[in-house]
Amino acid sequence: MESIEPKYEHIMKWLDEQPLSSVIFLCFGSKGSFSEPQVKEIAMGLERSEYRFLWALRQPPAEKFGVPTDYSNFKDVLPDGFLNRTAERGMVCGWAPQVSALAHEAIGGFVSHCGWNSFLESLWYGVPILTWPLYAEQTLNAFALVKDLGLAVELRVNYIDGVDLITAEEIKRGVKCVMDNDSVVRRKVTAMKEISRTTKSDGGSSFASLKRFIQDVTERVDV
Repeated sequence: MESIEPKYEHIMKWLDEQPLSSVIFLCFGSKGSFSEPQVKEIAMGLERSEYRFLWALRQPPAEKFGVPTDYSNFKDVLPDGFLNRTAERGMVCGWAPQVSALAHEAIGGFVSHCGWNSFLESLWYGVPILTWPLYAEQTLNAFALVKDLGLAVELRVNYIDGVDLITAEEIKRGVKCVMDNDSVVRRKVTAMKEISRTTKSDGGSSFASLKRFIQDVTERVDV
């Protein structure tokens, strides 16, 4: 698990104070960011869901091929009064230590861009995913998780008005679904967590394959 830098310790301390599997975690990787209208929809959806949340919110890059940065003031982009109304059950932060957060027992769901590492980490720690693919192979990953494997919940985009926007009501629906402790998705993800650990243990399929690979390489290399 990644080491925690001092500047992120307040995030982990906040998670320590939350009940088991009670927090929905929103994190979209190093390049994930949203327009101001979409940020407001996310905020309203989280507020209406009434679930606890940890939201890694980052500012879109100023240049086309730039990378997102942390906001200097979240109030500039969030709905008026949102931070005050949700202060007792939510935290909005900039960059977040994703692996450490997913490993924390307070996390009960993960809104993710479905990058390869992100969904593997989520399955490893048994955290159900609410899919929000943004670019590259992420749509294919999300499709596989939702349609092929049944290991994630899908967020639906509203194309009716010609706007690529996920509404507050859809976010509320998705959060409630992925945080359902009795859902089929959660049961499948929990089972996948156990399977993942078995494959990496001594005698497991991944352990045996890696061991066999190392043996094959060393037998073919002159030492």
